[in-house]
Amino acid sequence: MYVSRFTLNEPKHNIFGMIDRNNRYDGFSTSESITADKVADFLDQLSFRIGKKTFVVLDNAKVHRCKLISELRPIWEKRGLFLFFLPPYSPHLNIAETLWRILKGKWLRPTDYFSTQTLMDATNRALAAVGTELYINFTHTA
Repeated sequence: MYVSRFTLNEPKHNIFGMIDRNNRYDGFSTSESITADKVADFLDQLSFRIGKKTFVVLDNAKVHRCKLISELRPIWEKRGLFLFFLPPYSPHLNIAETLWRILKGKWLRPTDYFSTQTLMDATNRALAAVGTELYINFTHTA
């Protein structure tokens, strides 16, 4: 699962989400800042739901590399959740960045930006539809 944060500005809407190449999405959105506590809570809950070894790919955001995440990492690994950090300055390696690009450029309409509430509703609807009604083709042919 590839993880990334995404912010839609004016009005502010933060999303922490993960997606895999089979269009399985999981995440949360908020009008508040994405904090280390929120990320740790999300990953902790995920560690109880997984049924097999799972690798979560993270970028090098401060909230991903903080003390709290480092302290919880051994606990998650015992549950089968492993963290993998991408090299610095390599968003092209994170498929979650493709999700944010398509969400903002294709799935959200200009009218969705009318108010904070319409933006949050449209974003949450689109993300809930990933893998059932909305799909991303992650294959790449050279």
